[in-house]
Amino acid sequence: MSVIMLASKKINMKNLHVLPDDLPVPQDDGACAHLHGMQMPSISLASTSGRTVDLGSESGMVVAYFYPMTGRPDAPPMIGWNEIPGARGCTPQTCAFRDHHAELRGLGATVYGVSAQAQEDQKEAVQRLHLPFELLSDSAFELTSALHLPTFEYNSLRLIKRLTLIIEDGRIRKVFYPVFPPNENADNVIAWLRTNRA
Repeated sequence: MSVIMLASKKINMKNLHVLPDDLPVPQDDGACAHLHGMQMPSISLASTSGRTVDLGSESGMVVAYFYPMTGRPDAPPMIGWNEIPGARGCTPQTCAFRDHHAELRGLGATVYGVSAQAQEDQKEAVQRLHLPFELLSDSAFELTSALHLPTFEYNSLRLIKRLTLIIEDGRIRKVFYPVFPPNENADNVIAWLRTNRA
């Protein structure tokens, strides 16, 4: 591999907003097939706003996108992260929901991002990315376990696989899984809402 190509790969690893062209595509392993139509369990998650949120008791339409973890520009490169199908892309996915937030609100949807990350990391992401919506922490995997969501391991960390739920009055109406490419997830959610909302 040439020096230029190596330099380009290094830049792409640190530029959290750019998705490399050669990312492996995640395959549908059936791990979310059971979710459609399920009632959300009543579990409160800590929010970056300082309150707790129970997705099961939220009224109306809720878009909850679950993601592994947002990277930080000041953190060292995550070796092997790009090679895990579906792992890379949390920042582009989050920024797409940010950029389309007004449109999603106009369609009657409340947006939440959910990960197993600590509140400190989530709050840093909210500030750095100027997010107009809350991020929720399932660091104890209470909701993940109750819904039997798929997870994976990275460097001794347990992380939630990328998926998106559209929930109406506490019941799951639509499941996006696997989500790829992640930066197009918000567009796909908007298209579904335009076609399927009551």
